[in-house]
Amino acid sequence: MRNVYTVKQVNAYIKNMFTQDFMLNRIYVKGEVSNCKYHTSGHIYFSLKDESGSMACIMFAGNRNGLGFRMQDGQQVIALGNVTTYERDGKYQLYAKEIILDGAGLLYEKFEALKRELGEMGMFAEEYKQPIPKFAKRIGIVTAPTGAAIRDIMNVSARRNPYVQLILYPALVQGDGAAESIVKGIQMLDEYGVDVMIVGRGGGSIEDLWAFNEEIVARAIFECKTPIISAVGHETDTTIADYVADMRAPTPSAAAELAVFEYQAFENCLDEKRLKLKRTLYQKIQLTRMRMERYRVKMNYLHPRTKLQKQQQRSLEAEQRIRNAMERKLDVAKQRLAIRIEQMKGLSPLAKLNQGFSYVTSETGKVVKSVEHVKLNDSLKIYVTDGILKAKVEDTYKGGLQ
Repeated sequence: MRNVYTVKQVNAYIKNMFTQDFMLNRIYVKGEVSNCKYHTSGHIYFSLKDESGSMACIMFAGNRNGLGFRMQDGQQVIALGNVTTYERDGKYQLYAKEIILDGAGLLYEKFEALKRELGEMGMFAEEYKQPIPKFAKRIGIVTAPTGAAIRDIMNVSARRNPYVQLILYPALVQGDGAAESIVKGIQMLDEYGVDVMIVGRGGGSIEDLWAFNEEIVARAIFECKTPIISAVGHETDTTIADYVADMRAPTPSAAAELAVFEYQAFENCLDEKRLKLKRTLYQKIQLTRMRMERYRVKMNYLHPRTKLQKQQQRSLEAEQRIRNAMERKLDVAKQRLAIRIEQMKGLSPLAKLNQGFSYVTSETGKVVKSVEHVKLNDSLKIYVTDGILKAKVEDTYKGGLQ
């Protein structure tokens, strides 16, 4: 009896055959999208069909980061993935890892390859980016002379700052020789000496923008000594030039906004700075004046003349105190003297004489106070109020007044 296999065994065998086939593990499949459904889990289920048939496909949610557009029925796409079977249903399907729109597939692949290569070389590194000057006076432009890009740049520049000089290198931006023309424009403006450079063009398909994905253009931007703003296409368009440039602008108009400083805003800023400077200077002057006034008062206080005046004032005050003290002492002395005079008046011989009394002395001037101090026939002098009387002792009597 012949060998009998289960459905599971057959499906597993077929899956193993798909797995061992090198070509089916990494294959590009081209076709029209149909039955496209975005599952709530994030997976995308769809089919690819052409005039001869269709193929079931799935893209897991984890691979959707590389999908740059929303898939819709009827789109012509190229899907990269591996073909294998789903054992439960016994049907093969394509497990897509990358999906790109048809017509640009090879260019996208080439774009990603060059992007990886240049990135590994460090040409996109931030440390090589040059700062864009804030007040550029001469701006170089590498673009087509008749396109919308140059008109947009000129309009924005005239509105923001009519004094900025725009220097255009009329380059080919599409078709044969475009990359070489762009490189030459970058090199010539770099040698001429502009402050900043805008390199770009208006929007278009990947084929139209391909000149800005060429390696020679990327190297020219990287080696340029002048800061470069890349302005290729619209906001959703991305080129190799955008990664290498010192700054990326989503549009040529935006590049002009970044490169050309607004003169009116600059004047307003200067006015504000000028006003702030005046206010600060005025405050400084006032503060200095106050400080100088304090110093003047302090110097006047500490000046030798002031000290001398204070010493003179103290001397005058001391002299006055001494004078007052002397006058008080003199007053006291006068009062005491007056008292003594009054007291002396009561004891003065002259006063006694004026009252009728007299005093007697011997010829030698010795005061006679007792009868015992004289003898008979002694000469005496008797002093009275208005003169002296001379007398001679005729007799003496001892005892009280008779």
